[in-house]
Amino acid sequence: MPPAIPPFDAIAFDGDDTLWHNESLFSMTQERFRALITAHAGGLPAEDLDRRLLEAETRNLKYFGYGIKGFVLSMIETAVEVTEGAIPAHDIRALIDFGKAMLEHPVHLLDGVAEVVTALAADRPLLLITKGDLFDQESKVARSGLAAHFRAVEVVSEKDPATYARVLARHGVAPERFLMVGNSVKSDILPVLALGGQAVHIPYHLTWAHEVAEAPAAGYRRLDSLHGLPDLLAGWI
Repeated sequence: MPPAIPPFDAIAFDGDDTLWHNESLFSMTQERFRALITAHAGGLPAEDLDRRLLEAETRNLKYFGYGIKGFVLSMIETAVEVTEGAIPAHDIRALIDFGKAMLEHPVHLLDGVAEVVTALAADRPLLLITKGDLFDQESKVARSGLAAHFRAVEVVSEKDPATYARVLARHGVAPERFLMVGNSVKSDILPVLALGGQAVHIPYHLTWAHEVAEAPAAGYRRLDSLHGLPDLLAGWI
């Protein structure tokens, strides 16, 4: 006998670092940025360069949003600032090429994702709710091989209670009958709990500093990997 389906009208997944690797690619590119700029930055310590880049990324979110394109523009802005405009044009070109390489990088699913998503989609409606650049996110979804398993894919510019409320209203799902699965406490857990929904946190081994938030003391579930989600759902109370 198959396990009972818990009382959710929709289960949603985050994309980046929940279904496929993402932050590791940003981390690798930031290492390349650090190596490139250090030679021009007058001995600026690596931690200071990282701080300046994070400040630029955070400052630029309202202009460029989340994603690789905004990251590349922030790298360029930081490079110009810390070198006082001395960064050579060929190094600016290198930063642009870093971004193109990120956009062309293969989509690598996390362990167990294909099996778990395929199994869950067989008897319950699944959504994908992810934030970032529309073109890049749509491309990753298509290349992931998972698109057919989701009733809908929602690419949003921010993940806050108002955004989740709009998405749920569009799909006719009451918050109390909604479950979100994701790696980010800030984006996938806290705003959903604020609406009265349910959430499962599956941490990734890297977290962008902008996404760091303190986990609530209670009110959500936590797993070490997506492998445990079917059993968790089967025994959900």
